[in-house]
Amino acid sequence: MAKQQPTTVEVKILDKEYLVACPEEARDALMHSARHLDSKMREIRASGKVFGTERIAVMAALNITHDLLEQDTMSDAASAILDAMDSKLDGALGDTSQH
Repeated sequence: MAKQQPTTVEVKILDKEYLVACPEEARDALMHSARHLDSKMREIRASGKVFGTERIAVMAALNITHDLLEQDTMSDAASAILDAMDSKLDGALGDTSQH
């Protein structure tokens, strides 16, 4: 099986163009990610509190990472709640089937 060559995709972040290699099937996800990063960096730049492209990029990365980790934490908490409910339902259904 021949290895598929990566595609070079041009993305624009804070009005600067970058060429990024990725598999063709990941192209849309890369474009979506670049738009999201561009949006976050523009928000930070517009706040006027952070100066310099590198600092803006680091703040955007921190914010995106924080959001991702918070989603994971919420997902873990939701899973624990659903597992507890499932266990209680199993217990309740088991109790009623014996009567």
